[in-house]
Amino acid sequence: MTRPLRSDDLATAVAVPRADGADSAIAFEAVAKIFPARGGGPAVRALDGIDLAVAPGTILGVIGRSGAGKSTLIRLVNGLETPTAGRVVVDGTDVTALTERGLRDVRRRVGMIFQHFNLLSSRTAFDNVALPLEVARVPKAEIRRRVEPLLELVGLSDKRDRYPAELSGGQKQRVGIARALATRPTVLLSDEATSALDPETTRSILDLLSSINRELGLTVLLITHEMSVIRAVAKEVAVLDAGRVVERGDVFDVFTRPRHATTRSFLAAETGHALPPFLRERLRPEAAPGRPTALRILFRGPHATDPVVSQLSREFGLDVNILSGSVDEIAGRPFGTLVVSLAADGPTVERALAFLQARGLDTEVIGHVA
Repeated sequence: MTRPLRSDDLATAVAVPRADGADSAIAFEAVAKIFPARGGGPAVRALDGIDLAVAPGTILGVIGRSGAGKSTLIRLVNGLETPTAGRVVVDGTDVTALTERGLRDVRRRVGMIFQHFNLLSSRTAFDNVALPLEVARVPKAEIRRRVEPLLELVGLSDKRDRYPAELSGGQKQRVGIARALATRPTVLLSDEATSALDPETTRSILDLLSSINRELGLTVLLITHEMSVIRAVAKEVAVLDAGRVVERGDVFDVFTRPRHATTRSFLAAETGHALPPFLRERLRPEAAPGRPTALRILFRGPHATDPVVSQLSREFGLDVNILSGSVDEIAGRPFGTLVVSLAADGPTVERALAFLQARGLDTEVIGHVA
């Protein structure tokens, strides 16, 4: 169980230095990455013209399908990959211009959480967390002063002497998080850190990351292919497709008004845009006598709980049939999707659309119900 952070934890284990006056904790400036051809095949352009800034102390989620360039992007931050063109700047330091010695210093300021934990099976939880400090030749007494509060921070004090084989997946990832914090980083990278975990464990790990971000002010760059992860923890989101950022913005705005087709495909099930199969089968593009018009109504923010269906029915004397719907919360703000049908002629449907849009609701005709 994760517990609230205490001031002595911050001072002893994870006191994070701040980069004074930095506009961005991480900045990608016109970054491209091309992997050379292999085995007679073509060269692979993994990233193409990436301009992306991560504000200090925020959580930016980067989402994309397999092969979109997500892992390449995150490996550029700690110098595990070098861009073919452009710059990567971390806390004001141009990572792309550093020697190997300079990269070692940057890597101490950049913690990394991995999908498959990357723990050493021959070392206990305590020793796995201590490993980066041992590599940095930190004295044993100082290692103990840092590692023990970190294990308490992630709820594993009672597992300090257990080996990875004796830990659950969620416990292993908590060890990985504690290890990532051991060098007192300013930036935390998460590469699909929850994709190997069950939903309940995923929720607890995301809660822990949120707590770390909130209490310690760490900047978190989170890579995932799951919109539910973005929704649960990120403040901003960037959508990556074929090596390019195709959409970027506040999580609520992107979730409720996606502009790019890739974003909409990711969000279809997550925000209620996906229609139930029985309804998809009945929808037709053409209007015809006896076919009610189906509307999708999006309820955003303060309008999410307005009684607009009853208002619409009273205003136009219509029977409004609810076909599907959901009301949920995104980034702490209510959001709902409702699909209704109206048995009305074209002009009446147009007036109904204008009525709804005048109340700040995004509304669209999605077909006609056979």
